[in-house]
Amino acid sequence: MINRRGFVAGATLATVSMPTIVRAQAVKDVVIGALYPLSGASAQIGVDAKHAFETALDIINGDHPDLDLPGAKGNGLAGLGGAKLRIVYADHQGDPQKGRAEAERIITQEKVSALGGTYQSAVAATVSQTAERYAVPFLSADNSSPSLHRRGLKYFFRAAAHDEIFSANMFDFLDSMRKRGEKVDSVALFYEDTIFGTDSSNVQRKLAGERGYKIASDIKYRANTPSLTAEVQQLKAGGADVLLPCSYTTDSILLVKTMNDLGYKPKAIVAQAAGFAEQAFYDAVGSQVENAITRASFSLDLAEKRPVVGKVNALFKARSGKDLNDNTSRELMAVLILADAIDRAKSTEGTKVRDALAATNIPGEKTIMPWKKVAFDETGQNRDGDAVLLQYKGGSKFVTIFPESVAVAQATWPMSKS
Repeated sequence: MINRRGFVAGATLATVSMPTIVRAQAVKDVVIGALYPLSGASAQIGVDAKHAFETALDIINGDHPDLDLPGAKGNGLAGLGGAKLRIVYADHQGDPQKGRAEAERIITQEKVSALGGTYQSAVAATVSQTAERYAVPFLSADNSSPSLHRRGLKYFFRAAAHDEIFSANMFDFLDSMRKRGEKVDSVALFYEDTIFGTDSSNVQRKLAGERGYKIASDIKYRANTPSLTAEVQQLKAGGADVLLPCSYTTDSILLVKTMNDLGYKPKAIVAQAAGFAEQAFYDAVGSQVENAITRASFSLDLAEKRPVVGKVNALFKARSGKDLNDNTSRELMAVLILADAIDRAKSTEGTKVRDALAATNIPGEKTIMPWKKVAFDETGQNRDGDAVLLQYKGGSKFVTIFPESVAVAQATWPMSKS
């Protein structure tokens, strides 16, 4: 295997089928591309991502001496003479092939130095392949499928955890409930049929077997389906102690509404984030999922120990009207990480930015995340992007319940007394 840190431009030219785009270094601004669903069923995700990215731009392009974060002190990118960072957005509409086309368009027409995105893992798969062809770094901001960093790509990077890390944390929590004396014998896998759901279910199926949990139901459904009645009937008949859903927002809403209609109430829901991390989900069905649990990369509770978290959340909330969540926190950090690499590279050329990304070493306390640090291995994955579990309490907020080292409250179990 080629060592990423030793990968040089000459080797890139020998293996990349498309020509490297050369960019002048005397720049007034530096452009990166962001690919998100800005229309269609997941459009709100794109709107929130833009708020996160624009908050990050404010941190980088302005002077924020009170924020101990990469790029916060001083105006612009010092390594490029104070050049400002600019973001161009592309709407992939949740379609992998649209994502591929939009990635190529903004690479060739906007001359971006790097790409970020994309929320849906299926879209990240095609966008990252396109970025690889053009020797442009792609930072996966919020995609969690483990297969993404195992394709031998040299321009792929991900700072946050993936679903193997997330799922292991979820099963660690279930183990802890057993030790607390709770009866937790069986789980139900419920997942949509794209790479996100498929990868997640593969990991959870393996972990259930290794940890001694019976899989009472194993249900794959078509994403964006108009009905989940048959699937919820199967879940109810299976009677698992814990439901492990893996669904985007509209499907998550439909799932919970159908569960309510059919009277299905598991002891606990421990979700693979996605829809269960979004405000739109709780606006629609929050009263029906009191004490639901979701995995996450981010905890607003961290502000109690790290004041910068609260300060950045205030900047984001002033722009968006919302608190940072699992997705928007990762998106904001992705821009800061890219800007840090471009600044250290002192260049907008893709190969040099890629090498700077490979050399990244940002301590966890200089992020807004509960991570040990940001440092990428030979596959482009940050192995120190720790995960947490959040529980939705009081009809309005998440609290961190696991792991115990960062928990601010004990888990409520079961979800409902009724």
